[in-house]
Amino acid sequence: MSKTIVAVIGCGTIANSAHIPSYMANPEVEIKYFCDIRKERAEQAVEKYECGEAIEDYHLILNDPEVAAVSICTPNDCHASIAIDCMRAGKHVLCEKPAARTYTEALEMQKVQHETGVTLNIGVVNRFNTGVNIIKKMIADGDLGDLYHVYVSFRSQRSIPGLGGDFTNKSVAGGGALIDWGVHFLDIVMYCTGDPEPQTVTGQTYCKLGKDMENYSYLNMWAGPPNYNGKYDVDDFVTAMIRTTGPSITVNGAWAQNIGVDEMYIDFLGDKAGIRLQYGADFTIYSAKHGALLESTPKFTKTDMFQNEIDSFISCIKSGEKLSSHIDTVIVTAKMLQAIYDSSEQGKEISFAKEGTFT
Repeated sequence: MSKTIVAVIGCGTIANSAHIPSYMANPEVEIKYFCDIRKERAEQAVEKYECGEAIEDYHLILNDPEVAAVSICTPNDCHASIAIDCMRAGKHVLCEKPAARTYTEALEMQKVQHETGVTLNIGVVNRFNTGVNIIKKMIADGDLGDLYHVYVSFRSQRSIPGLGGDFTNKSVAGGGALIDWGVHFLDIVMYCTGDPEPQTVTGQTYCKLGKDMENYSYLNMWAGPPNYNGKYDVDDFVTAMIRTTGPSITVNGAWAQNIGVDEMYIDFLGDKAGIRLQYGADFTIYSAKHGALLESTPKFTKTDMFQNEIDSFISCIKSGEKLSSHIDTVIVTAKMLQAIYDSSEQGKEISFAKEGTFT
């Protein structure tokens, strides 16, 4: 059986922690190119994984007919342009989250996918998480009864990444805590609840604790060190209320807050039972029966969600299957993120009059 030839564009943290190891563990894949504008990072990948060629210009990949698929692991401002170029060159694409900096950019990516017919999946990796899929099935089977509300919390005391770098520069990242962490949490909600259509969104974002960069106190900074000559113009706190055709959703998120407790969870509230999912960990079910309150934490065999994501991407290229991470499905998350930012900027509730338009 011939192997699927792939290229990895962007050789930073997410590429080395997830995409590349997962491709290497798939016997049906061969990595031909490691691409990064900082060529030393691509060269380090070649040396570490003992395969492929290090390049700086991704256009070399576009012109190589052997390459069938690419992973895009670059900063957010490059997602749309690189994905569109790759699709127009006939390459299947797995683009890291978020799809793009803005809903408009994501819509353009979707348009080109429809024009070319190649695969465009977005790296909403929790759709390949074992526990998340169990929760999705429980909700679909009616185990929670009428699921009327979902509460989302992604809050940390002082976790702004790479102060003054790409993460905190709106022109590069598109936003802060909401677009970085919130995209995962909101996507889990949409996936588990059957991707209901958003109807109205009210949101407020704040740029507070990191704004005075030189006086920002922290214990560690995973994307650091700080660059005090850089920019900090993104949200470090967000709150929102979303009405959908399914449950209502409330959101509280913070890269940084003056509360010393990390709260990274999602509460699914039904009239028969409720579930608290600890992000990246287990979940607990709460219910009542025979006059007693019940609480249980299911045990199950977990598989690596990044490996599941990569394996499914390679498989769908061959089969033509449309995954749940396809741009047509997950673009609704980009729509909600944009609406929260627009609501905050305009100081009013955003309504979705019809597909693709806000009022």
